[in-house]
Amino acid sequence: MNYNSTWRGKAPRLTTALAILTLSTAAFAAPINKTDIKFIGPIAADMQLKPYQTEHQDAIINSLLPSIQQPTTSITVFGEKLKWQNLDKVNALTLGGLQALKFSTHAERFSQGTLTLKGIEKAQLFINGEKQTAKNEKYELALPQGDHQIVIIAEQVANWHDVEVDFSPNTDIDTLTFSTTEQHGLSAKQLFDATTVSALSLAPNAKQYLITKRHYQDSTGNQANLVTELKNDDQQTIYRFESGQPSNIIWSPDNNYLVYLLDGKLTQLNRKTLSLKVIANNLDGANSFAYYDNNSLIFSWSKSPTANNSLTKHYQGLQDRWSYARTTSQAYLLDINTGLSKALSQGPLSHSIEDFNSQRGTVLLSRGTEAMQAATHPTTELIELNIANASTTELGQFATFNQAKYTGDDIYVTAGPDFKEGLGRNLPDNMLANNYDGQLYLLTNNGQKATPLSREFDPAIGQLEVLANGDAIMKVTEQDSIALYLYDKSKQRFSKLNTGFDVVEQFSYSSNRSPMVLVSGSNASSPQQLKQLSISKNKATTVWDSQPQAYANTDIADLEEFNFTNTAGIEIKGRVYLPSNLDKNKQYPALVYYYGGTSPVTRGFTGRYPFNLWAEHGYVVYVVQPTGATGFGQQFSAKHVNAWGQYTADDIMQGTQALLKQYPFIDKQRLGNLGASYGGFMTMLLATKTDMFSASIAHAGISNITSYWGQGWWGYLYSGEASKNSYPWNNSTLYSQHSPVFHADKVTTPLLLLHGDADTNVPVGESHNMYTALKLLGKDVELIEYKGADHQIFARDQRFNWWDTMLAYFDKHLKQQPQWWQYLYPEK
Repeated sequence: MNYNSTWRGKAPRLTTALAILTLSTAAFAAPINKTDIKFIGPIAADMQLKPYQTEHQDAIINSLLPSIQQPTTSITVFGEKLKWQNLDKVNALTLGGLQALKFSTHAERFSQGTLTLKGIEKAQLFINGEKQTAKNEKYELALPQGDHQIVIIAEQVANWHDVEVDFSPNTDIDTLTFSTTEQHGLSAKQLFDATTVSALSLAPNAKQYLITKRHYQDSTGNQANLVTELKNDDQQTIYRFESGQPSNIIWSPDNNYLVYLLDGKLTQLNRKTLSLKVIANNLDGANSFAYYDNNSLIFSWSKSPTANNSLTKHYQGLQDRWSYARTTSQAYLLDINTGLSKALSQGPLSHSIEDFNSQRGTVLLSRGTEAMQAATHPTTELIELNIANASTTELGQFATFNQAKYTGDDIYVTAGPDFKEGLGRNLPDNMLANNYDGQLYLLTNNGQKATPLSREFDPAIGQLEVLANGDAIMKVTEQDSIALYLYDKSKQRFSKLNTGFDVVEQFSYSSNRSPMVLVSGSNASSPQQLKQLSISKNKATTVWDSQPQAYANTDIADLEEFNFTNTAGIEIKGRVYLPSNLDKNKQYPALVYYYGGTSPVTRGFTGRYPFNLWAEHGYVVYVVQPTGATGFGQQFSAKHVNAWGQYTADDIMQGTQALLKQYPFIDKQRLGNLGASYGGFMTMLLATKTDMFSASIAHAGISNITSYWGQGWWGYLYSGEASKNSYPWNNSTLYSQHSPVFHADKVTTPLLLLHGDADTNVPVGESHNMYTALKLLGKDVELIEYKGADHQIFARDQRFNWWDTMLAYFDKHLKQQPQWWQYLYPEK
């Protein structure tokens, strides 16, 4: 029988299923049951010098560690197979080589204590892969709720009969359970560090593809580990990049070559011989390469102005707040044989390459109509360039425009509903369109005629690609999913491609007669996969799955759909993540998450806000999709305009009340809510409207709509939709009365404000506004800034701290467990 050892706090007792030691608050050490510790060894028994006797101790141990961490029954070292066994089965006094101990510990709550190794003279100890530092042979533990793996690699032991691992809790509430189980709950490290596909590209003939995978690890910290491989259709690697990573990867139309940028060189790889040729050097600022034909490449080349070290900066327009505003980009053609480049566009205005047709000798270019446009709805001009004679044809100037692509002699355009004086509108006359709700149009007769194609199609259209037959593949927002759709031009019909993903991340397609699509994505409850899909058969097969490698033996939260009908009679979608060990006879705290801006909270497995991780920490997590988001139809998204939380707040509050009725095991006295950016604004706004929440978190939220409008880099552009036709001087009520800081005196809920101190999208002053108001009012408010972070928290170390901070704050207020928060942010 295996026993699990648990330390709580008073006198020891033993049960048949569980070895439980309860210690006094004096916190004396007691040994962990040896049946709860795995042992393997001797590892390399004939080792003459132990690692500590060499100059490479850490390197040797760290290289061995991953094999020890794996949930296997044995490992093979220098051809010898070694099996794991329980420590109580070890009868030897001394052993050669190295030995390893491994066990799991589960924390019911944030727990601290001291781990002591007895009888082991030389050892290194790792918790979740991170090396721990001992003080007087004692290791201080501070473990959040959840499962943690402890590995000890021993180098010198005089007598294994004397070996013990002791644990002493700091207080009687520090609870750890020890066992040999390999099954564990989802961890933050898994979500961030796991290998994922970060780039992919499928060859025109679908016979090969290039894939870049990324992962993180403790030894490299914030630096991602990237590997790019060229694979054939049998999934065999035929070329591998490791040290330097290629970018701007393209395939030749004749399928013979692969071209990429690496170390500042534009390089051509022969797909048959794998020989290399440098096409051109000195291409700083060059990007978006594509084969124009078999002999030349078309690309964009950007030029930044000379750094200005003067004492002043004279603003030329609203965009001058952007650090890159004066960078210009032009279209170029490059000869592959000689490396010679020639400009296709010029002037003070930047030109973007939308598409090209080498048979016709034309290029589609878009450009702003002014270098520094002083408008909330900048105008984009679409032109067609004839390369042979450098003549241009203006196809139109559009107040809303996203993308343009050739389809035979016609042109697809993606833009908002207001494109061409509202051609795509599917709204009552009294409603203003939300132009973030992407629509598809067809331009014919040299742009003289435009036809709306998606007016009755509810998903919001994003990325657009065109197949050789003129049909289009589109990446769309469909309610809370990201899907791929095919638009059949001849039948004028949209059909969904069956990727099997809730969220499509990236895709690439072939140009052969039976086109294939290579696509990566994930589902709400399953991690990233790579699949290949036949468009004609509309069937996908899995090429690679991250689950066996990164999430083996891992408990994942259960997921349930939860929709309700609001008081306006509109169905509001949502989903609920339930802790994997849920006991419906108990009461659980819950977290309510939302965005509320122009897009829904999609169903990806992980991301900046790890719903599955929160559920693992014992929270029921409700993700609600309130009124105003794209992907649900134009009338739904249009309610975002000039609302600033008016409908969104009601949906969140009504949804939370409906949730409590549907899930009686949620404790209504322990509700938390949080959101970021517009969702951070919603958190602050809700704090002025309701006391149903016991703790709230706003990350990078807007507290004053006026200051965001004037100071955020894109504030006035976003407000062009969110506050369409409304300005502080003609609609002061909207800008003031919908701003949370103007109602700070109504806040009763404890509030945590999080912000990157280098945020350019929503400046950190937005959190400062609210913090200042609430502090002066004597409210319960905390403000934490992340140094050097912009609108999102990307760096690995900051991401882990950020996730910990949010959970620790909720543990403090919703579980009455302040210890983790006090550990992270001790009072001076």
